[in-house]
Amino acid sequence: MSEKITGGCLCGKVTFEVNNSFTRFYFCHCQQCQKITGSAHAANLFTTPDAIKWISGQRLTKQYDDPDRDFTVVFCSECGSGLPFVTKTSKTLIVPAGSLNEDPNIHPNDNIFWAERATWYDEGTNANQCAGFPS
Repeated sequence: MSEKITGGCLCGKVTFEVNNSFTRFYFCHCQQCQKITGSAHAANLFTTPDAIKWISGQRLTKQYDDPDRDFTVVFCSECGSGLPFVTKTSKTLIVPAGSLNEDPNIHPNDNIFWAERATWYDEGTNANQCAGFPS
């Protein structure tokens, strides 16, 4: 397993390197993460704030801090891809797993906020699995 792995956004304008020493990996099913991702859940890795080195495009990142709830989202202002961010407490760096180019050092630990999961999620896990678009 590599000590450092790379990541970035879909358009490639924002890139980073992060220490591959994640301590937690959660699938978060809360309603906020459903809205942030446009999907059933977020897949977030947790590590220390100093674990990241921005390589390019950091000026293209945009941050949204919800004024009423304790959550943040950072994304590329060009393509909208989710990107790493430091929590409001400044104690944790959260890295969206889908932003990584290589596999992290850990597998998912927990499905959190399970009671808030999308009503269609359970059925979706039983849907056909296709290598590409269905024929």
